[in-house]
Amino acid sequence: MSSASRALQSSLHAALSADAGVLAALGGARVYDHVPRGAPCPYLAFGQSTVRDWSTGGEEGDEHIVTLHVWSLAAGRGQVHEIIGAVRGALHDRVLPLAGHRLVNLRHEYSEARREPDGERFHGIVRLRAVTEPSS
Repeated sequence: MSSASRALQSSLHAALSADAGVLAALGGARVYDHVPRGAPCPYLAFGQSTVRDWSTGGEEGDEHIVTLHVWSLAAGRGQVHEIIGAVRGALHDRVLPLAGHRLVNLRHEYSEARREPDGERFHGIVRLRAVTEPSS
């Protein structure tokens, strides 16, 4: 059986890369696990993920905390907020297919938009919470 966290990331990547709102906000397919050198802004990148045991007395399960990072060179936070909204619209409360697992729920937990210390870039953070269980 494949790792639940790997299956979740693959499904999140596929959903974000196929969502018209996300693609429009990013100006193209700019969703990365590993950001290529020289990638144009704006883009969305997978950040830290954490997995915790979420098993019950008789059922196995995992709780996943997934962080996505938005990077923008636009003047002001507007572009970052637009991308965050598109990400939330694409993923919050969605049912996504997971290889070897079932997604019990997927929720947007919080978002943040801030100016980076260099004064040129804006950085958005999106935190998602998902619960998975092995498929029967």
